[in-house]
Formats: sequence, structure tokens, C-alpha cells
Amino acid sequence: MKKNYLLAPGPTPVPERVAAILGQPIPHHRTPGFEKTFAEVREGLKWVFQTKSEVIMLTATGTGAMDAAVSNLFSRGEKVITVNGGKFGERWTKIAKVYGLNAIEAKIPAGSAIDPADLAKLVDANPDAKAILFQASETSTGARMPVKEIVDLAKKKNLLSVCDAITALGVMDLPMDAWGIDVLITGSQKAMMIPPGLAFIALSDKAWEKSKTADLPRFYFDLAKEKKAHETNQTAWTPAISLVLGLAESLRMMKEEGLAEVFKRHETLARATRAAVEALGLELLAKKSPSPAVSAVVVPPTVKEGKKIPKLMRDKHGVTIAGGQDELEGKIFRLSHFGYCSPFDVTTGISCLELVLKELGHPVEFGKGVGAALKVFAEAGA
Repeated sequence: MKKNYLLAPGPTPVPERVAAILGQPIPHHRTPGFEKTFAEVREGLKWVFQTKSEVIMLTATGTGAMDAAVSNLFSRGEKVITVNGGKFGERWTKIAKVYGLNAIEAKIPAGSAIDPADLAKLVDANPDAKAILFQASETSTGARMPVKEIVDLAKKKNLLSVCDAITALGVMDLPMDAWGIDVLITGSQKAMMIPPGLAFIALSDKAWEKSKTADLPRFYFDLAKEKKAHETNQTAWTPAISLVLGLAESLRMMKEEGLAEVFKRHETLARATRAAVEALGLELLAKKSPSPAVSAVVVPPTVKEGKKIPKLMRDKHGVTIAGGQDELEGKIFRLSHFGYCSPFDVTTGISCLELVLKELGHPVEFGKGVGAALKVFAEAGA
């Protein structure tokens, strides 16, 4: 018998409490009962986003919210600056170009975080730019971006800051209102601990004002229409009803833990994972600014076929992690440590990694990685 473990950076595991609700008979969404739950979810999302703004729920994946941010905020031909540190930064560029925007790309090496000084030079060279589009956590490389510094630069230059926090919100502290983030985005299958199918986007007052002059086409992802419906505890279109009900429960779980404790837990899980990886003689791709959500690990030269690491972990041992994408395929593998994750999820993943590395010819002293992780957990009182 093989038991399966999900340690990929999305979808992440769904808590038993949430899964029980997802399996209940589906109610109709145009009813007082659903409206009551929707009102609870609206307030819970504002709490997680740390904002007074309405958080719009879209029936889509996180990319749907990225698409909506572009189509609702800009006009054809306008210039935006996109930070490309990996596959998802590149996605900002692709979406912008599809809508006819002039995307000026700040491309940085995989695993790097953008240097705010370099970004400032690019902004100065493009004084007609309207916004900076970037990731808080670049999922494809495991790099954490300097969010506050980017937002401060955007404010200084009167640009909108548009932040994809799909693997960052509910993982690290991103106080939307306190920092002045103009657009903040996430998805349901990450730290929100429910299945894929919902995207979330919040706009500042400044962003809402900009949306009034945007002329790009939109229908299903019309955020103004959704905001009007949300304010009556409804949605413009049929929502993913079961996911909204599950979200209410996952938000309750996060509130029981407390937002500060949620951030602390994720930082501890990340530190333990990094310590384990280093103890096994492996190297992080994002050495200087690693994400607290996912660790991207460089395949060691002792392993000739890097794609076999996630394949063997999944197919032989039942532990699903993620490989590299595009030009990083076969060169890295990615270990998730966010969402419904605890110390023993991390140690399970590391113990499986030790077995697989040994099978593939990497010198492993069994228990060394697990021991390094346990030491971090013990010192943190986890």
C-alpha cells in the first residue's frame, strides 16, 4: 500500500475540515443562507489581505485575476513595466502584450530578486509608464521579491503597484493598506487551502480610479460589476459555490491560528526545509532571497537525470513535489512548505528525498536532512 502526500506548490493539501464541507450537498447561491456565508468570507478575505478594500472573488485560477488586473486597469498602447524573474513574471509580460500594452520587461536571472535600484533606473528611463507588475514570490524559482521597496518606488513615481501574491498571500506579511499596494492577487489552491477554482483580487482607491478610464475589453472579468454585486453579498455570475463554502472554513482555521502565527509557521517551515537541503549537500536556486512558500533546489551534478527526482518521489514513494519549468526543467526541483503544512509534512518530504537521491547516486547519510529540519523545529518550539 502506498500513501500519497501532496507537497507541490499548488494545488496544496485541503484540510479535513474543509474537505468535509466540500462534500456536502450544494445550496443555491441566490439565497439568504449563501449570502450570510458570502458576507463572512468577504470580511475574512479583507482580514487576510489586511485591507479595507473589497476583495473580489472570481471563478478562475490566479491567472484569471492577473488577466482581470490588466484588462480593468489599462488602455491599449499604455506602457507598463513587468518584472520577469521566472515563468510567472513572464506571464505578466504575455498578458500585457495580448491586450496591446507596451510591456517594458525587467528581466533578471532565475532565482534572483529584482534590485530596487536597477528597477528605479528602468522606471526613470520610462517616465510614461503607468504601473509596475511583479510577483511577491516567484513560484517557478523560489525567489522572494522586495515587495515593499517596489511598492515604495511605485508610489514615489506615481505608478500603480500590481502584485501577484499567488504563492505569498497568507504565507508572508503583505499588509496591503499599510504598505500602499494598489493591486493584490492570490488564488484558492495555495495558502487559502481549498481546491483550484477561485481567484482573489483587491484594488486600492487609486487603482479603482484608474479603472474608470481603462478602455480594454472585458465582460466576465468586469471588476466594477463584481464589486457592485459583492456589496450585496452576491456575485455577478454563478460562483464556485462549494469552494466559497470551503473558503469560509479555511478562513476560520486561519483566524483560529492568528495571522502573525500563520506567517511565523511558514517562516519556520521554510527555514527547516532550507536547512535540510543544505545538510544533504544541495544548493538553493534562490540563495539570497528565498521564498517562504517554496524552495527551488538545484539538481546536484551527481544526479544525471534531474527529472527523475520528482518522478521517483511521486511514482515510487507517493510524495508529489514539482520539477522545474521551461528552461529550468530537469535542472531544479521544488519543495512546497505552505498552506495546510506542518513540520511532519516537511520531514516526510525530506526523508523521501533522501531515499530518492540515494537511489540516483547522490551520496546521502540517511537522516542528515531530516535531522537538520528537526533541529530547526525544536529550536522554534514547533
